[in-house]
Amino acid sequence: MSKIPVVESKLSAAHLAVFVREKYGFSANTACRMLKAGMNHTYLVSDNEQKYIFRVYNYNWRSEVEINEEIRLLNLLKENQVSVSSPVTDLSNNYILKIEAPEGIRNAVLFTYAEGEKLRELTESSCFNIGILMGKIHQLTEGFSIDRISYNPETLAELPYLYATKYLTPTTDEMVYVKKSAAYIKDVFSNADESQIRKGSVHLDIWYDNMSVKNGTEITIFDFDFCGNGWLLLDVAYFIMQLFHTEPDKEKLKLKTAEFFKGYETITKLSDEEKRLLPVAGLAIWIFYLGVQAQTFITFSNVFYSDNYAKRFIGMVKAWMAYNEIEIK
Repeated sequence: MSKIPVVESKLSAAHLAVFVREKYGFSANTACRMLKAGMNHTYLVSDNEQKYIFRVYNYNWRSEVEINEEIRLLNLLKENQVSVSSPVTDLSNNYILKIEAPEGIRNAVLFTYAEGEKLRELTESSCFNIGILMGKIHQLTEGFSIDRISYNPETLAELPYLYATKYLTPTTDEMVYVKKSAAYIKDVFSNADESQIRKGSVHLDIWYDNMSVKNGTEITIFDFDFCGNGWLLLDVAYFIMQLFHTEPDKEKLKLKTAEFFKGYETITKLSDEEKRLLPVAGLAIWIFYLGVQAQTFITFSNVFYSDNYAKRFIGMVKAWMAYNEIEIK
C-alpha cells in the first residue's frame, strides 16, 4: 500500500503538556488543551495557577524568519510596557521550538496569557482604551520595519483576488466586485499624499477576538500573526470596520468610533489624509482576508469557503462602503 503524506495534523494536547513541561521546566501539574484549530493551532497551557498560550504554527504557514520578526516586534512593545501577549523563552533561551509532526517540522512559540475576556459588544469606555493602546503601539512602530510582508495594493487586493479565484467563480457579481475594488484601491492609494501618512509595522488583525478586556478598562492585544509593514492607518481602519459590523445601532456606532478616535489621538494624531483613506483601507483589508481564506483553504477555510459564502462576505463589504457613501463602479 502506498504511503500518502499528511497535509495537516492536530497534535495531542496530552503529549504537548509533557513536551512543554520538559522544555520550559514547568511543574508536574502542567496541563494542556486545544483552544482553536485555525490558521494555526492554539493551546492553553496551565502550570498550577499560571497560564500560557502555546501556538503551533501550521506547516509552512510562517517561516522561521517571519516568526523571529514577529517576536522582535513583540519584544519592542513589551520592553516599552505596552500591554501585549509576549513570547516566552524555554530553558535553553529559545523562543521557537521545533516539533516533528506527520506533515513535517512545525514551529511553535509559547506566549504569556492575556487576562480578561473577549467582549464582542465593546463599551464606549473600552473603545477609548483600545484607542489609547493602539496609539501607544503606533507611537513605537512608526518607522519600525520588520522582515515580513509589506501591505500595499498588490498584497492587499490584487493578489488576494487571484488567490480567491482558485476556489470562487470569477464571473459572479461578488468576484466582479472584488476585481473592480482591487483596481479602485490601487487608484486611490497611488494618488494619496504619502507625506501625510505614517508608515511602520502594523498588526493588521486588531479586533475584539484578538484582545482581552479585564475590569472593563485593562486591554491586552494578542495574535500578531499577520504583522507586517504598511500605513499605520490600516490598523485603525480594520478596527473601526470591525466595530461597524459588530454594532448594529449606528448611533451607538458613531459614539463608540468617536471614543476610539479620542483615545487614539490622546497618544498620536491621525492626519486628515489618513482619515480620508480609512474607508478604502477597510475595503482593502476585507479583500486581503478573502485571499487569506483561499490561501488556507486546505487547512482552515474549506468548511465554509464557497460562492455562497462570498455573497455574505461581500455583502458585509458593500454595507461598509455604503455606510461611507462610496460606490465601486
